[in-house]
Amino acid sequence: MSEICTTCGLPKDLCVCETIAKETQKIEVSTLKKKFGKIHTLLSGIDEKEINLKDLLKKLKTEFACGGTIKDRKVELQGNHKEGVKKFLTKMGFPPETIELE
Repeated sequence: MSEICTTCGLPKDLCVCETIAKETQKIEVSTLKKKFGKIHTLLSGIDEKEINLKDLLKKLKTEFACGGTIKDRKVELQGNHKEGVKKFLTKMGFPPETIELE
């Protein structure tokens, strides 16, 4: 017997909680100039209670072949990946109208 999700009450393999959570996020993607002129891409506005930030960071780092970290509930990637991040998040199931580029 499969496990039951505590939020929606469906079996874990049929759970729709993460899909619903993706639709309610308001993600802001911006760039930040750091020490020695290095550019970093910041993703903010993601609710870590609904979306697993560590898993998202791992997927982003693999996709863009860059380093990254999580600081103050924000995902930080090394390099300028604004356009690519929007396409990747859309491919992952986030609605494009909820992703704002700054």
